[in-house]
Amino acid sequence: MLLPCPLFSAARIAGLQATVLLLLALLIKARIRIVAFSALGFTLLLLQTLVFLSLAGGALAYWQFNRPAPAR
Repeated sequence: MLLPCPLFSAARIAGLQATVLLLLALLIKARIRIVAFSALGFTLLLLQTLVFLSLAGGALAYWQFNRPAPAR
């Protein structure tokens, strides 16, 4: 005959299961948030790079076409 172990009561096991499920839900939520903000960060970095390149290209074109003619 097995004697019940006082360390693992039904209430304690149910509490541990609820805690594990809560922690798993929080982990999944955090991973989704990390992926979403990583995608947002990448998009913003790409946008910043495109703006920088367009401004640099415009400045270079302006400088190239509006420089004074060389003196003779």
